[in-house]
Amino acid sequence: MKRNVSVLTDLNGKKIVIINDIIFMGKQHIPWKDVEKYVRQYINDFFIVAEQGDCIHIGKDLPDEYVWSEYTKKLRGMLAKAKANAAQGIPEMIEISIGKRYKDNLGKKHKSEAEYGWYRYDTRFALPIYDKNSELVRYNVFQAELIVRHDADGKLYLYDIINIKKKKQSRPPE
Repeated sequence: MKRNVSVLTDLNGKKIVIINDIIFMGKQHIPWKDVEKYVRQYINDFFIVAEQGDCIHIGKDLPDEYVWSEYTKKLRGMLAKAKANAAQGIPEMIEISIGKRYKDNLGKKHKSEAEYGWYRYDTRFALPIYDKNSELVRYNVFQAELIVRHDADGKLYLYDIINIKKKKQSRPPE
């Protein structure tokens, strides 16, 4: 799979995943079946969180949950487009994630898959904005949370990416 993704460090020393290509176009009609197919390419891969050294695996359940979760179904406009295109940067978003937090498994639905509970990690990514002449104007920066389940097999598995929010951008002085 060809990807045009890089990791940069901002002026505050925080890492951000730069996704340079918009492969899932449109804000109204995201081709979610294509996004699901794209995410399937990661199954059986694993990536290391640089901050903690946690090994996060990609299981067979990620493509379905990533695309058809209740969270994703509620997304509209820019945030839907952001989640669809963020699929390109999943490996790097895992690697730069920070702020690991634990939560007990409270639901019956995931009793066997998340026997040892859930973790959340914070991550950031940016998508390019082009003008009508296809010239790069700027990047929109987004914050997101990785939802990771701690499986009965003892491994950590990426379950979904949620709470995607566009960060406010400060305007340069005029």
